[in-house]
Amino acid sequence: MLKKRPILKWILISFTSVILLLFGFGWWFISLLPSGEMNQNVSTTQVSDLPYLSQDIIPKRGKILAIVTSTDIMGNTDKSTGYELTELSRAYYVFEANGFEVDIASPLGGEPPVVIDDEDMGKFDYAFLNDSIAQYKVKHTIPVKDIIPETYEGVFFAGGKGAMFDFPENKSIQHIVRDLYQSNKVVGAVCHGPAALVNVTLDNGHPLIKNKTVSGFTNEEELLLIPDAKVIFPFLLQDKLVAQGAQFNEGSMYLENISHDKNLVTGQNPWSTWSLAETMVKELGYTPKHREITPEENAMMVLKIYDTKGSHEAKKLIEEICVAENKPLARQLIASHSVVAAMRGNIGRFFNLVGLTSYAKSKSKNI
Repeated sequence: MLKKRPILKWILISFTSVILLLFGFGWWFISLLPSGEMNQNVSTTQVSDLPYLSQDIIPKRGKILAIVTSTDIMGNTDKSTGYELTELSRAYYVFEANGFEVDIASPLGGEPPVVIDDEDMGKFDYAFLNDSIAQYKVKHTIPVKDIIPETYEGVFFAGGKGAMFDFPENKSIQHIVRDLYQSNKVVGAVCHGPAALVNVTLDNGHPLIKNKTVSGFTNEEELLLIPDAKVIFPFLLQDKLVAQGAQFNEGSMYLENISHDKNLVTGQNPWSTWSLAETMVKELGYTPKHREITPEENAMMVLKIYDTKGSHEAKKLIEEICVAENKPLARQLIASHSVVAAMRGNIGRFFNLVGLTSYAKSKSKNI
């Protein structure tokens, strides 16, 4: 039959070849990622296992309030949501390590819904899950209506898409932000957390964020993963911040980016949490305690160098991190950015980042 239909024959051969190539590439791509045993190795991490938290303890300097969402469903959909665990856990431990006791509050109080992304979990995040004190606080959050703002040196709003629904119109949240900001205390928010700022009016009648440089989850980041976000959410965060008069500082998609405007500190996405929390500590007048940079942060540095200086310089940085300094690098994060590039149709970037992932594996002792 195929002899009589050579075109059909070549179509079948070509189709089969493409399938085999895609299968082979997929298998090779997966081989570039660290084994699943890595997360298993850190899932039992305790606070006592982390020198940053257990050694050279700093005397108490005051209290910081962390606020998380109480919303568990996105609008009128069946999509679940909550606060992002990594955004709370990392900020929580930066504050604690630097001498600040952390209270956790939410609009409704009690136990708020949480979003745990296994792929993003690291030692500090698992330590938070295994920390009995932190877990008690997060399962018994204080209702924001019961918060006395002057008790705190600052407030931090963790992200999570639920924040888009119960932060903006909450009068108690607005009161907390206005009181602390006007008292020259520190207000911080990351990812969707800046939704808490959009309706805050100062005593002078101006919006808090008017003429302020701010960052938050961008339209591009939101719409890539949720194409119908404009229908699901009451607004897109970037649009709302700009509408309130903010100077929006948009960094590269899904890379660390913060804005520091006096006592207002905001971050673009979850990967901005470490830097944001430490910037809040600086704004409070202290030098942040030394902290070993995480594998994810090392990967972020590589991605930033790639964006600004290209593959050659990115490879030099990989070699410096993995070989010269013998430090871990989360190459799976570089791989995930290659997937984002493919989703956006940027095939050149996709292959360049896959190449960087492969290079990082070749230089890493962490197979």
